[in-house]
Amino acid sequence: MTRAGSSCRRVTRPAKVTGGLTYDEGPNRNDEVWSSCSQCGYAPSGVAYERREEDSRISGNDLLEAILENSNVSRAWKRVKANKGSAGVDGISINDFPTLFGKLWPDLRKSLEQGAYTPSPVLRVEIDKPDGGKRQLGIPIVLDRLIQQSIAQIIGPLFDPWFSESSFGFRPKRSAKQAVTKISEIIQMGRRIAVDLDLSKFFDRVNHDVLMVRVARKVQDKRVLALIGKYLRAGVQVEGRLQRTKDGVPQGGPLSPLLANIVLDDLDKELERRGHHFARYADDFVILVKSQRAGDRVMTSIQRFLETKLKLKVNQEKSQVVKASQLEFLGFAFKGKRIVWSAKSLHSFNYRIHKLTSRSWGVSMKWRLKKLAQYMRGWMGYYGISHTYKVVLRLDSWIRRRLRCCYWKQWKTISNRIRNLMKLGIGRRNAILHGVSGKGCWVMSKTPVINEALSSDWLSNRGLLSLKTLWIHIHYPTTVR
Repeated sequence: MTRAGSSCRRVTRPAKVTGGLTYDEGPNRNDEVWSSCSQCGYAPSGVAYERREEDSRISGNDLLEAILENSNVSRAWKRVKANKGSAGVDGISINDFPTLFGKLWPDLRKSLEQGAYTPSPVLRVEIDKPDGGKRQLGIPIVLDRLIQQSIAQIIGPLFDPWFSESSFGFRPKRSAKQAVTKISEIIQMGRRIAVDLDLSKFFDRVNHDVLMVRVARKVQDKRVLALIGKYLRAGVQVEGRLQRTKDGVPQGGPLSPLLANIVLDDLDKELERRGHHFARYADDFVILVKSQRAGDRVMTSIQRFLETKLKLKVNQEKSQVVKASQLEFLGFAFKGKRIVWSAKSLHSFNYRIHKLTSRSWGVSMKWRLKKLAQYMRGWMGYYGISHTYKVVLRLDSWIRRRLRCCYWKQWKTISNRIRNLMKLGIGRRNAILHGVSGKGCWVMSKTPVINEALSSDWLSNRGLLSLKTLWIHIHYPTTVR
């Protein structure tokens, strides 16, 4: 195995048992294999694997050897480390893992080759969904994340070239934005009725037998099939109690997105066989047809296919046949030829900005502007394809006004307000008139004097990003230097 980077901080901890193996305490020289590497780069996108030419030629009964090859495992570790993430049921973090695991690799490899390795249960956690519900995630231990990533890197290239061109989720060089653009293009072709089918708790309801039959179409190594089966049946730990998993692919592991695509590839092929125009991102997919009657017919037949062939359940309440102008897909809506933010996405953005610019948040303005910039940059990185320039201008103005409120409240006393206004170039008379004013922050933030003192340029120099600049850079990249 090649060295992954510079040597990491050595950690001394008591022995722990996880994944059927014991982590010895204290450092050892073999931990160089799992050294920290500050130069490792990885943009998480579900299953992240490199489609190397040599990988695509691996088949038959030698898959496990390719998965356990030192170079493949080292590459997998770089990805797992860069992806970060919380500790699993064993409590071992990404930082602690290299030192604790280093000298166990020979025994672990032997255990995997003999089929004796038993994965640990995943830690069940819940996160908030944009619509107010809860999404259940499973956090595998770091060791199992490493093994799953190693598997995904080898078997991924066996499946991905055969996936549908209309499948965009968790695939190399494909993204949700491409799926949204594809839907917009289909609408402009004249297909203005959308069949929007919602799969109820898809990741929790994937049938193991249905999945493994499809995995076995290209994975012939029975040892790899058995290992994947063990991960499916590893169970989950909820509030300290172990629960068996008869169905489902826990969200959170590196292998789960690839397995989801393998299951739903049958859906893609069926839609293509029928000549439908569609786009799918993970378990979110939309089919576009020309009439309401055709939409109702497609809804019924595809629902029957999903429930009988793939053993999945369709959420009747959320599934619908609607005009394309009423469709919401991956956070976007479609207005004629324009892609725009959905009402829910814009509401979510406003709510988050409101939190970050709350006057009751007791943090420094420097920290506030830093967190605000991080959120705005990430949000526009995804939603920036929206053709909503006028809305961007309004949002920019609103954010600046809220920050002026924060500064005004932070200055607190009359003397501080007068002094700060004068420092910012406001004449003594106007500084006093505004400093002694008893009007609220929101009213004061609209006055010409406050706008002149806390100008757009002044806020920008202190770290405030401009949504307008970010939007223009996405739509007209050559015009922004």
